[in-house]
Amino acid sequence: MLNNVLKTATKHRTTRISIICFLVLIFVVSSSIYAEVDLRVPPEGYTQVLKLTDGSTLIGRILQVDGNTIQFETNSGSLTIAITKIKEMREVTESAFKGGKYWFENPNQTRLYVSPTGRSLKKGQGYFSDILIFFPSIAIGVTDNISLGGGVSIIPGLDLDEQLIYGFTKIGFTAKETFSVAGSMLMVRIPKNGVNNSKIAGILFGTGTIGSGDASMTFGLGYGYVGDEIADKPAVLLGGEYRFARTISLVTENWVFPGVDDPLISYGLRFFGESISVDLAFFNVGGEDAFFPGIPIIEFSYNF
Repeated sequence: MLNNVLKTATKHRTTRISIICFLVLIFVVSSSIYAEVDLRVPPEGYTQVLKLTDGSTLIGRILQVDGNTIQFETNSGSLTIAITKIKEMREVTESAFKGGKYWFENPNQTRLYVSPTGRSLKKGQGYFSDILIFFPSIAIGVTDNISLGGGVSIIPGLDLDEQLIYGFTKIGFTAKETFSVAGSMLMVRIPKNGVNNSKIAGILFGTGTIGSGDASMTFGLGYGYVGDEIADKPAVLLGGEYRFARTISLVTENWVFPGVDDPLISYGLRFFGESISVDLAFFNVGGEDAFFPGIPIIEFSYNF
């Protein structure tokens, strides 16, 4: 009996250590990676958007770069800004302004509701996401082409070693401005159930996304696996996003699984600002078993 207690304690400690090490790795990587800000006088026809370290945003043009400061012209006049206070700079064309308002970049272009798109995080970019409160995760762009992330479920009533542990990696490339492709791998540790030991399962994705940041279509294939066994046939993904207002877009994510007659479909709204977004979606099945409006899914994301 004592041996069993010791084995259980050791197993719990190993699980905790593994989770802590993984989270520390994500934190260290995200803390050490940053994107350098290339400050310059913009080409003709371009407007610059500066994000400062205090969270404010300025719109205008750099007039001059002087050592540790820049001269920045806005509609309200010229400002002197310390370079150390500039977190990010974007150059946009007139198409980024609609009705006299700046339409900031869609912050969630790398994912639909659950599945990845063909687009990748840029170096230093990242996000914290939480689905249905109990499934948080964090991701970071290691380079412009490689990102990694993961998380641990926080389901009430379950011990730490009974929670789901998940991680994901993504390697993507931009073929041209309106077309990107990516390969992704999702790994989930399924806890021990009865006499069965814990297992590793997941999906191997291949996705492509075509269109702009405001209107796009994503298609792809996903091979499920459990341990070293991989599905013979892939599931087919078809989704998209259409931004019809400055802070709202329609999102859909749909799957056709091999051997299953009815597809898994979803639809909903994504409400977002420059950093924070909230998804309100409904998942359903096609065919005679469909019911209105479907199973609700809520996701919160903070992009950094």
